[in-house]
Amino acid sequence: MPEIEVASVPRRGIPVVVLAHGGDSPVLGPGGADLSADWAQIVGLTGKAGEVHIAAGHGAGVRWVLGVGDGAAQEWRKAGAALVRAIEARADSDSDAGRRVTKSVQLTLPPEISAEQISAFVLGVSLGGYRYKVSSTQKPRLKSLRLVTESGAELKPVVERAVAVALGTTATRDMGNTPSNVKDPAWLASTAVKLAAQLPGLTVRVRDEKWLAAEGFGGLLAVGGGSVSPPRFVELSWRPAKPVGPHIAYVGKGITFDTGGISIKPADGMHLMRTDMCGGASVIAALVTIARLGLPVRVTGLVPLAENHVSGSSYRPGDIVKHYDGQTTEVSNTDAEGRMVLADAIGYAVRRVKPDLMVDVATLTGAMKVTLGVRTGGLFASDDELARRIIEAGARGGEAWWRMPLLAELEDEVVSDIADWRQCPPGPGGITAALFLQKFTAGIPWAHMDIAGPARAEKVYDEVVPGATGFSTRTLVELAESYAS
Repeated sequence: MPEIEVASVPRRGIPVVVLAHGGDSPVLGPGGADLSADWAQIVGLTGKAGEVHIAAGHGAGVRWVLGVGDGAAQEWRKAGAALVRAIEARADSDSDAGRRVTKSVQLTLPPEISAEQISAFVLGVSLGGYRYKVSSTQKPRLKSLRLVTESGAELKPVVERAVAVALGTTATRDMGNTPSNVKDPAWLASTAVKLAAQLPGLTVRVRDEKWLAAEGFGGLLAVGGGSVSPPRFVELSWRPAKPVGPHIAYVGKGITFDTGGISIKPADGMHLMRTDMCGGASVIAALVTIARLGLPVRVTGLVPLAENHVSGSSYRPGDIVKHYDGQTTEVSNTDAEGRMVLADAIGYAVRRVKPDLMVDVATLTGAMKVTLGVRTGGLFASDDELARRIIEAGARGGEAWWRMPLLAELEDEVVSDIADWRQCPPGPGGITAALFLQKFTAGIPWAHMDIAGPARAEKVYDEVVPGATGFSTRTLVELAESYAS
């Protein structure tokens, strides 16, 4: 990520970015007064968010003109992402041609800019140029952005917070994009330990397969039983000295690779299953970010980790599995492994963590991807207030959620004839999966966030790039912070 500096005066010799506000007639911000109307007409300047033009040789040292649209936070985030991509694309071209490469830029912020706008802009700049590539060569990157403002004392904490949140999103993306020949359950557990080690007050405990067997984590052991890489269970705990608000439990699905097991997936698209642990990565990164921000809210993160593989020791359709809390599940499809490991972790949260409210997040069902597409997460909740807070938290973090119903008429479909519950009842898959998970919550206010669609992307949009997106990390952080005041 580029280093972002807040300063009171411009620095000589650094290329300048001029802001252009959209509308019937685009308005240029500070530094753009010398750009001619003819130039604007030639390049087709509109000021729409994400529009970037190079203006070398025009005006007083102007190099870049950036559209920020109508000023909405989403427009500023889109503009920041577009700026860093444009600069780095030009740097790549200049490097290949042997020309001088732009490594730093500066812009003067308008005096009326809000904390919400600058936070969104910093988030876009920080995430828009994200790359994950295992390669022997490195392309040029934007090293620093200087924000010039007379309100530095007020905006610097806003910038620092936005950078911390961006670091959390980046951590989720890194974990999600790591190939599964590296990322087994032990690796992801050790990554959680390394990330937390940077932050006093955030503790991590990692439990191995022997502990899981002794404690009765039947779902996690069943799913992980087909792999030579045994499962793990990660518990992160953030306990501020004087906590306010409720004790929150976050539970994240951590399947480090998903073949589907005996109910094996088609080959097409299976390579994307390295991101099937993005819910768990979001929980890890959210806890790290909450600790980095020092939020005065007690939060516990639980991440069951397993690799769903095919072998003679794989669990089978028709098996009956006993979960941590003693409830049993009739297995009908080994590719519905996420709910099996989450059931154990949710039951553990109820019995051992005893939170006031609970949120689970998972790349759980293809049904939600079909229903809502790839830019909106599915939200199920047993509590209206919690659902409202999550949707508002997502809006602040730039993540969209759509609340789905927990249909009472489908309750009977979850009941099994030979066990307590059916793993894959008939009917709408996203809803019945949520109803299954609800059986393990013991009535605690609970929400289920299905991120099967937006957890990964195939093309660039806003601050998102192809690969793991980090979706839900910012929502989890914003949700915890909503209880801090």
